[in-house]
Amino acid sequence: MDQIVFTLGTQPVTLAQTLAGAGALAFLLLVAVLRAVSRSARQNALEADEQARRADELEERLADLARTQAETIGRVQSMTEVLAQRQGDLARAVAERLDASSHRMGESLARASEATHENLVRLNERLALVDQARASLGELSGQVMSLRETLANKQARGAFGEGRLQAIIADALPRDSFAFQHTLSNGRRADCAIFLPGDTRPLLVDSKFPLEAITAFREAPTPEARKPAEARLKADVGRHVKDIAERYLVGGETQDVALMFVPSESVYGELHEHFDDLIQQAFRARVILVSPSLLMLAVQVVQAICKDARMREQADLIRTECGKLVADVIRLRDRVGNLQKHFGQMTDDVAQALTSADKIAKRGARIEQLEFEADGPARAPAPPDLFAADTLPTPPLRGAAE
Repeated sequence: MDQIVFTLGTQPVTLAQTLAGAGALAFLLLVAVLRAVSRSARQNALEADEQARRADELEERLADLARTQAETIGRVQSMTEVLAQRQGDLARAVAERLDASSHRMGESLARASEATHENLVRLNERLALVDQARASLGELSGQVMSLRETLANKQARGAFGEGRLQAIIADALPRDSFAFQHTLSNGRRADCAIFLPGDTRPLLVDSKFPLEAITAFREAPTPEARKPAEARLKADVGRHVKDIAERYLVGGETQDVALMFVPSESVYGELHEHFDDLIQQAFRARVILVSPSLLMLAVQVVQAICKDARMREQADLIRTECGKLVADVIRLRDRVGNLQKHFGQMTDDVAQALTSADKIAKRGARIEQLEFEADGPARAPAPPDLFAADTLPTPPLRGAAE
């Protein structure tokens, strides 16, 4: 045992020490193994406990998850039922809305079609009016062209002025108050002569239409070009005024003034606006320029004068008729007075008849009640006096035979 096995540094190591060290080392190893085993067992136990706890928690979680899943399934089923109900309600609402929308759309389309039909009918009517207006415009343009061609000819223009003059005079005055193409003692022939009541001298009217001169005056582009046109217009109108004054103003045969008829309002307006000296010159020559409207006004004045003259002529007849009317009124008043008297007499007669009827009724009542006089023997009642005032028959009404 004391055998040296090895030397550790300077210290020899024997077999016994070696065995003892090996045993101690083995013991230590055994202790370490036991500790490791116990630690491992504890660790395993802890792990087993942890796994068991985790298993329990997992089971609890699985149970909770199962409960949650069951609740979720129930909720999903309830939500499915609610969604199905909501979907049905939504489908019905959508169907109702679609039906209502379809109905409203149908009504709107029907109204729109009716409105469109009415608009088309109105459009057709307006198109017909437009066609008529176009045809009228065509006719009017043709008439304007014809009028333009007519006015371009001097003779036709004169005939146009005379036609307007004759139309205005013939429409307003009686037939015996005017004469066309009246011939004077000097051999001159006026377009129209108007006869005033109570005066044998006629008022002469002559138609003049200075269209060429007034057209040249209007269409003059510059003031320099307008001056010769103005001189031409003054010369033409002055010549017309001079001719009328010399031909149609005859002392003792015609009126003191004559009328120069201008058959265009625009031409008359141009003369009055730009040629006042020409108007004054004509007035001094006792020639008055008149347009169609002024001639109508003058004709109305003549018409009123004629009417007043006819009324003065018929004054005696009117006075006689008024006298007859007054006599008829007096006769009517007398007859109404007689009728009033007859009604008064009839009222008195009716009152007397009612009085007699009341007395007869009272006497009949006394007879029924046997109301006789108490003094003296009973005797029969005296017969009624037929000649009493209240029993006389009602005389016939006065005037009944009339």
